[in-house]
Amino acid sequence: MTRVAAVDCGTNSIRLLVADADPVTGELVDLNRRMTIVRLGQGVDRTGRLAPEALQRTFTACREYAGIIKEHGAERLRFVATSASRDAENRDEFVRGVLDILGVEPEVISGDQEAEFSFTGATKELAGRDHLPKPYLVVDIGGGSTEFVVGDDHVRAARSVDIGCVRMTERHLVRDGVVSDPPSTEQIAAMRTDIEAALDLAEETVPLREARTLVGLAGSVTTVSAIAQDLPEYDSAAIHHSRVSREKVREITEWLLRSTHAERAAVPSMHPGRVDVIGAGALVLLSIMERIGAEEVVVSEHDILDGIAWSVA
Repeated sequence: MTRVAAVDCGTNSIRLLVADADPVTGELVDLNRRMTIVRLGQGVDRTGRLAPEALQRTFTACREYAGIIKEHGAERLRFVATSASRDAENRDEFVRGVLDILGVEPEVISGDQEAEFSFTGATKELAGRDHLPKPYLVVDIGGGSTEFVVGDDHVRAARSVDIGCVRMTERHLVRDGVVSDPPSTEQIAAMRTDIEAALDLAEETVPLREARTLVGLAGSVTTVSAIAQDLPEYDSAAIHHSRVSREKVREITEWLLRSTHAERAAVPSMHPGRVDVIGAGALVLLSIMERIGAEEVVVSEHDILDGIAWSVA
């Protein structure tokens, strides 16, 4: 076993995994897995820069993670940064801060690299499950972007497009600095048009409709699963490899987009940091399922973070 640490810093959240990895058996044993909402991508779509307060939230989380990594004695660490830090003019400030705290330079990876990690993390443990036919379409709905990957045992095609839940919320659902509560029909229609255009773009590279199993990753998808199961609290074990039908996703999405902030916040499995952006994330998922004709989505708690850990091992 090799003890590794992986950090995935996205647009909405920063996550840590410390695990023992055995490349021979393909076993990855979690020692510590956690997530912190830092909203690093706050305002990036509008300003092109990482906000000072967003950087401070992220650095605070990094300091906490540094303590956990040291406590577990991880031999190797890889820090991967995705959409928000790819887009920002002042990303050097972010890189310096992470290097000072964790001793490693964050790798600001491309969308294609992000997709490769997501595919590995989501599908490594699905091998040999005949009831989940190949090829897989792995969809990672992040804060700033969504990754699409089609593959069997290995990636065949991948594409990243800018339709993450934070980006869609800020672009379409914010008026005068406040998220519409709930959004108007016109706002939802504009968001849907944007999503459909991005799916057209994804299909230029990735044969989305060839997939026989849709695997959904990240907080928007796992939260939809938690709501579908009416969980009394967020339960990773119940969510991992659960299946949600397209009709159930549609029902939940429609409710999320007509509900108020208070109603969404009252959902027991809802992370407070997702309350304002979950409607946009659910709409992205629904739009994908409708586009490819998927009857259900297989929900995975294992995603880019696990892929990063395997790359270190």
